[in-house]
Amino acid sequence: MFAFVFNWTPALEDKSVPPPLGLIFSAFMMSCMCGASLGTIVAHHEAGLPARARGGASIAAFLAIDVAVSGHYLRLCFCAFLVFECMVGAYFPTIGMLKSELVPENVRGTVYNMCRVPLNALVVCLLLTNLTLLECYGLCASLVTVAL
Repeated sequence: MFAFVFNWTPALEDKSVPPPLGLIFSAFMMSCMCGASLGTIVAHHEAGLPARARGGASIAAFLAIDVAVSGHYLRLCFCAFLVFECMVGAYFPTIGMLKSELVPENVRGTVYNMCRVPLNALVVCLLLTNLTLLECYGLCASLVTVAL
């Protein structure tokens, strides 16, 4: 997600017409909100669904990143990014429910912070290396696959 935040602007640049960054960002936020609403609705529909929904969101996020980096079509890339943002939005309530069930309240903050350290280290490494957009999003797609 963090690599996406830093790299979506260069991925959607067009040499002839500058992209409307404010509209694009608002579309991303709307897509994320729709995904969060969808994740909440799906999670409350069936008791054992959060784990399957998380897996489905991860697969869809991988496919969206894969489509986004596979070509130089701006509209297709933008649509793939919208799907990715929607899946990120669906991920938040689903993983929140799983965390509340699996991680005890008295150690929750410690466990979450221990998980954030490797994530932040990975983001710093991605930002300090001079990876191309294709390599960066390919690495992100690979990490989503490993997380499954």
